[in-house]
Amino acid sequence: MTSKAQINISSADRQIAMWLFTVAGFVVLMVLVGGLTRLTDSGLSITEWAPIRGAIPPLSHADWMSEFNKYRQIPEYLLVNAGMSLAEFQFIYWWEWGHRFLGRVVGLVFLLPFLVFLVQGKISRARLPALMGLFVLGGLQGFMGWYMVASGLSERVDVSQYRLAMHLGLALIIFCCSVWLALGYWRGAQTVSPRSASILVAAGIVVVVLMQSLLGALVAGIHAGRTYTDWPLMDGEFIPSGLLSQQPVWRNFFENILTVQFDHRMAAYAITALVGWHIYKVLKTNSNPQVRLSVVVLGGAVSVQIILGITALMWAVPMGLAAAHQIGAVAVLGAAVTHLHLLRFKPRENNA
Repeated sequence: MTSKAQINISSADRQIAMWLFTVAGFVVLMVLVGGLTRLTDSGLSITEWAPIRGAIPPLSHADWMSEFNKYRQIPEYLLVNAGMSLAEFQFIYWWEWGHRFLGRVVGLVFLLPFLVFLVQGKISRARLPALMGLFVLGGLQGFMGWYMVASGLSERVDVSQYRLAMHLGLALIIFCCSVWLALGYWRGAQTVSPRSASILVAAGIVVVVLMQSLLGALVAGIHAGRTYTDWPLMDGEFIPSGLLSQQPVWRNFFENILTVQFDHRMAAYAITALVGWHIYKVLKTNSNPQVRLSVVVLGGAVSVQIILGITALMWAVPMGLAAAHQIGAVAVLGAAVTHLHLLRFKPRENNA
């Protein structure tokens, strides 16, 4: 450029961007706490959905016994935790209550600033539908959480892996939308870049990373990560036998421990190859320093995630590594969304 340029970004846009980045951060925290709640087998300890009344935990011994008695009626207690003490129940109860309470906090973190910005006239009419849509997704996520928990209260001793994947998937979609909208405000006025192969590949990376996260939820939902812990082989083979042993065949991809873990591994290899090829093409053809940095960060996040995944697998998924691997997935997704935004939009510059 031969002349100086300045990107005009209003203070209101910066404030809204910081708010949306904060919302995204709280969603990451929710994913972490939700993962720990699952890993401590705490998710079924609260057997009712009480959006208002449930914000207050048991305050007396009688309250605690009432909650404990409800828990003692479900299959998880009868078949897995029979004889559990009140203190042991309180431990898992506090994990689930904390997860639900944090969900309420996230709702307030979104709603209160949103109303303030709306009253102050800082949200344009054109951008209002997207923010309203984000709020609706947040409300739907609360319902989805209960829909997941309800699957483990009558006939199962854990939640449905299908509903677990839906619950996590919606959380990740909310995270992606929050980051995408925040970047739009943070970067100011933008022009749309012409559609290119790099942009299409970057969008594809976002999609496949999201799908891989859902595969990870299936792995977690049926405890597939604790069964075949050798790597790079699986049960002594690269392509193990028994991948399609269940009937009908489609069930293998969701309920067969061997197949679900195998698919998760193969998807990881495919994503690594795709990201590696994309990094090469972007560094070769794109001179924008922000785009170049973002694709390198994406590659770094994928590399760390691979190491976490392999280590967690070979150590039979200890809690700390499992939680780190789950947050690593969110980090990869955030890096992919940011990279796509930087490719898709160029700031509209005004000559100073």
